[in-house]
Amino acid sequence: MTSAAIMGQLRTTAQTLASLDLPPQEVLHHLDEQAQRLGENRMATCLYAVYDPVSHRITIANAGHPPPILLHLGGRAEVLRVPPGAPIGVGGVDFEAVELDAPAGATLLLYTDGLVESRLRDVWTGIEQLRERLATTAQLTGPDHSPPLEALCDDVLDMLGPGDRDDDIALLAARFDGIAPSDVAYWFLEPEDAAPGRARRLARRALARWNLEELTDSVELLISEVVTNAVRYAERPVTLRLLRTDVLRCEVGDDSPQLPRQRRARDTDEGGRGLFLVNRLARRWGATRLSTGKVVWFELPTRV
Repeated sequence: MTSAAIMGQLRTTAQTLASLDLPPQEVLHHLDEQAQRLGENRMATCLYAVYDPVSHRITIANAGHPPPILLHLGGRAEVLRVPPGAPIGVGGVDFEAVELDAPAGATLLLYTDGLVESRLRDVWTGIEQLRERLATTAQLTGPDHSPPLEALCDDVLDMLGPGDRDDDIALLAARFDGIAPSDVAYWFLEPEDAAPGRARRLARRALARWNLEELTDSVELLISEVVTNAVRYAERPVTLRLLRTDVLRCEVGDDSPQLPRQRRARDTDEGGRGLFLVNRLARRWGATRLSTGKVVWFELPTRV
């Protein structure tokens, strides 16, 4: 019961940290501090990864967890070289993050040691058996197709024999689709009064290229509001990025670390209504603090 309660607290902390978009090594550092506050001998392993679908890269930090396996399109399976790190709760540990390629069509497999370690085999023997099983399964689907995730996980669990399960097992498979360069538009805007107008023109051209003209009015209005706010505080060029997936995502970045907050403007106020419009018209929106400033983003559906 105590272990379950502690894991619940660490899970809640991890979810809160994830919403802040912190680097993986920072997430592990804060989790480690939280575990120490819970008392002595409160330890857990954790592997934390952040995927960038535009650059097709993944950043991973590890705290004593078994290394992930990357299954490439075509069937090659590799155990990723991730620094092992000390478990959460040891204290005084510097966690290290590594950045690796995550090509489109590849599958990342995360698992607990209960899948690969038992009384009948050591952990590294089990990891190698898992890698071979993944490669064999993937090769059956052909070089141009990734195996279905559900079937892949079922096949992995079938490798467990009688008496081969000494611990609970958690298994997670994630497929990398990525965002094609043709679905990304990116610009720099000088922090000047003309920036909102230029942002509107650039967005309008991108939407026309993507056959999303029906979103033009909403996108121009919201981009104007967000860029205007960014220019007000920025000292360096403002970034504008549009991403087309199943939604249209608009991101505006500047070098000011202060995150915007929605407030209710009074009738006599000249400003303060920008985020109110964003909140009303966008499907989702948010702000992320970065080491270089912040990014304010919003999403609009591309299908009605």
